[in-house]
Amino acid sequence: MGQRKSPIRRILRWMCAAGLLWLLGSVLLVLVLRFAAPPTSAFMLHRQLRAVIDKEANFQLHRCWRPLNQISANLPIAVVAAEDQNFPEHHGFDIKAIKNALAEAEDGERLRGASTISQQVAKNLFLWNGRSFIRKGFEAWFTALIEFMWPKQRILEVYVNIAEFGDGVYGACAASERFFGKPASRLSPREAALLAAVLPNPVRLHANRPSAYVLRRAIWIERQVRQLGGPDYLKRFSAGSRSLNQQLNAIVMRSSSP
Repeated sequence: MGQRKSPIRRILRWMCAAGLLWLLGSVLLVLVLRFAAPPTSAFMLHRQLRAVIDKEANFQLHRCWRPLNQISANLPIAVVAAEDQNFPEHHGFDIKAIKNALAEAEDGERLRGASTISQQVAKNLFLWNGRSFIRKGFEAWFTALIEFMWPKQRILEVYVNIAEFGDGVYGACAASERFFGKPASRLSPREAALLAAVLPNPVRLHANRPSAYVLRRAIWIERQVRQLGGPDYLKRFSAGSRSLNQQLNAIVMRSSSP
């Protein structure tokens, strides 16, 4: 009679198979979302679940998707100026910003976040809020996938469509219509700066009823936008994005042809 495999070996094999399946599934998911608009995000689902648990009967989630070319160029540069000024240059992780944050913490200052826009997309789209090492590991994995498989324009497009700009208000389209009564394509530099200014805490901060802090932050963001060179600052990765788009589209066409 053949020797029976031990339960531990069977469990390990199942765990390896499940891990490999998860890795392949995550790669496929990120590839699909390179082309398709995400129907929702992990953060949106969490907010809806919290509303049910807390019995918020009047809660409504507001969101609508718009391609980047239907969103005012004032908003992408505003969020880059506010959140991640090295966005066109890094590959998902801003090492310089991380080192600066750690150095400030060593000097006794409060440890501030150094998340890039790519990391925020990974977190908002796929993960839960928190500070555990496990979540950070997943965030790093999805960030690497996103940076490898998506051009910078796509990362920015998804970000401005899933970012929370108010309690239950996600994306530039919903925020612009709800707070300023206009389509996202008509956002002014000041309105874009106000939206970017509330990103650190969109539940407590309000773009349409800005506090003194939000107004000061919006003025700072507008100044940073001018120093970066305005929307032209983001054109440095446009050519590369078009090239990668063409390559990915060609791969998809070849794989779908008989």
